[in-house]
Amino acid sequence: MRALLVVNPAATTTSERTRDVLIHALASEMKLEAVTTEYRGHARDLGRQAAESKDIELVVALGGDGTVNEVVNGLLHHGPDLDRLPGLAVVPGGSTNVFARALGLPNEPVEATGQLLDALREGRERTVGLGLAAGTAGTEDEAVPPRWFTFSAGLGFDAGVVGRVEQQRERGKRSTHALYVRQVVRQFLGEPDRRHGTITLERPGEDPVTDLVVSIVSNTSPWSFLGNRPLYPTPQASFDTGLDVLGLKKLSTPAVTRYGTQLLMSTPERGPRGKNAVTLHDLTDFTLHSKAPLPLQMDGDHLGLRTSVTFTGVRRALRVIV
Repeated sequence: MRALLVVNPAATTTSERTRDVLIHALASEMKLEAVTTEYRGHARDLGRQAAESKDIELVVALGGDGTVNEVVNGLLHHGPDLDRLPGLAVVPGGSTNVFARALGLPNEPVEATGQLLDALREGRERTVGLGLAAGTAGTEDEAVPPRWFTFSAGLGFDAGVVGRVEQQRERGKRSTHALYVRQVVRQFLGEPDRRHGTITLERPGEDPVTDLVVSIVSNTSPWSFLGNRPLYPTPQASFDTGLDVLGLKKLSTPAVTRYGTQLLMSTPERGPRGKNAVTLHDLTDFTLHSKAPLPLQMDGDHLGLRTSVTFTGVRRALRVIV
C-alpha cells in the first residue's frame, strides 16, 4: 500500500521524537511518504493532491482536528467518491482530538498508531457521513465556498468562544481545557444578544425556529470533551445519520447555569433540555440566518463572521480506517 502521511509539526501533544517513532512504525507496514505542513491550508492541498493521484491508497493525518479537517477538505475537493478516493486514517496529536475519539481511537498517539496498524492488517474500515456548509444563495454570503466538517459546526456563541481561544493561542497561550473554560465565561459576559437571539433556523416543509442565541450543529456524538469527560449536547448524532442541532433561545445567568450543568452531566442517552432548548435530529438540509453577522466555526476552526449558512448532511462520504 502506498500512503501519504500529513504531519502537523505544531501538533500540541506530540514531540519531534514521538513523531519520528510513529513515522518509523507506519513506514514498516506501507510505502510511506511523510510531508510536514508548512502553512495554513497545506494539509488541504496535500489531501487534494492525494485525491487526484492515481496510486495513493491512504492518507494518514497526524495532528489535531484542524489538520484532519484540512485533509478531509482536500480529499473531497471534487466531492465524495468511495470507490476512487484514498481512505483516511487519523493519529491524534491535538489537544482534544474529537474526530479520532468519536471513531473509538485512543487519545494517545502511540496507542492509536498501534490500533491503526492492526486495522490495516485486518482490513477494518467504516464509511462515515460528513457535514457540508456553504454560503446561502441569494444572500451576501452566497460566494462563500462550501467546506466540509467532520464532527461539529456552530454559528454564534460557541464559534465566538473558538475565536477567543485562537486569539489567545496566537499570543502564545497553550491550548488547554482551562483556557477554553475561561473563554466561555468571557464570551458569555460579552454576549450582547444573550436574552434575545438573532438566529433563525429554516428547513424545508417546517416552521422556522427563531430567536436562537446558540446553534450547535453536530455530525457525531460526543460533540467535544472537557478533559476526559465527553459532552453530549445532541446525544443522537451519528456518523451514520444526517446532522443534529441544539439551539438555545436564552443565555441568562440562570439559563447558562442550568444548561451548562446539564451539558456537563450529559450522557449518550440524555442531553440538555428545557423550554428554551430546541433539539433536532437527522437533518439533511437547513439554513441558519442571523439578523447581524456572527462568528462561524467548523471542527474548532474560527472562519470569520457570517449572516447566513446553509448546511447539508452527506451520508457515506468518506472511508476511514479504524
